[in-house]
Amino acid sequence: MTPIFLTIDTELMWRHHAAGLAADAIYARSIEPAGVGIGYQLGRLNAHGLKATFFVDPMPARLYGLEPFKRLVGAIVDAGQEVQLHLHPNWTGASGADRAAAASFELIDYDPAAQGAMLAEARDWLERAGAPRPIAFRAGSYSADDATLDALAALGFAYDSSHNGSEHPWPSAIGLPRDRIAPVAHRGLIELPVTLIEDRAGNLRHFQICALSAAEMRAALAHAEANDHAAVVIVSHGFELANRAGTRANRVHRSRFDSLCALLAERRAALPTQHFADRPVLTLGQHDRPLGPSTLRTRLRQAEQLWSNWVEERAA
Repeated sequence: MTPIFLTIDTELMWRHHAAGLAADAIYARSIEPAGVGIGYQLGRLNAHGLKATFFVDPMPARLYGLEPFKRLVGAIVDAGQEVQLHLHPNWTGASGADRAAAASFELIDYDPAAQGAMLAEARDWLERAGAPRPIAFRAGSYSADDATLDALAALGFAYDSSHNGSEHPWPSAIGLPRDRIAPVAHRGLIELPVTLIEDRAGNLRHFQICALSAAEMRAALAHAEANDHAAVVIVSHGFELANRAGTRANRVHRSRFDSLCALLAERRAALPTQHFADRPVLTLGQHDRPLGPSTLRTRLRQAEQLWSNWVEERAA
């Protein structure tokens, strides 16, 4: 069996804050955009009997208070899914008066002590919102380095999932090989890298709903199953099934998510979805290889992506 970690990064989107939207509108367009946000995703997961991890960034509570996050965390936990920690450090510099004000967007821009302080603060905000104490972390924009992992280990975290070879060495700067996709013990944690495919020779693309077609996702999962991969880590976002404005569904991305859920339900015996809190036994240190390139798969995805970018994002 190859355990599947279906992860959904969940956050208030900076661009809606910077645009001056009211708090309720920011929440709606970030968390429940166009009827295909967290509520829709929880519904599809429940219908298919799947487990998913929602990496929640609570740092905007500094500006907007805890109530939105209590509502969000409550919905996820009540649906039987897990909440783990996500963090975009730019919120530490956010201002209601000057919406353009922000600290650095990259966690790796901070020294180890500052990283540790932010991680501790974010963990505390998340627990105050009603989440169990988190044991897993993913950095916003995958921006983490070995100092991040040292701080997480000191705080008692067991897992990190920030290493993304398609964004390495910046801003995903953890000291692991670019093509590392198998879980590995590193800096006192278990690192679960985001799964990659090679869409053309030498070019790595990560396993994210908006980045891979349904055919590429199916091929990547078949490859992992056939080669007994130690784990597969899939990424989505709470807002990803809608257009960038959060005003209408993106039918391409919604279809990909629906297809993925159906496929994981169909293959659950060989590809069981897991929560980090399950602490599944993982084979560490395997040299699993990304799915190799296919010109046909890539061309078909590029055509689909063109439709998504030019039609789904621009239609009224």
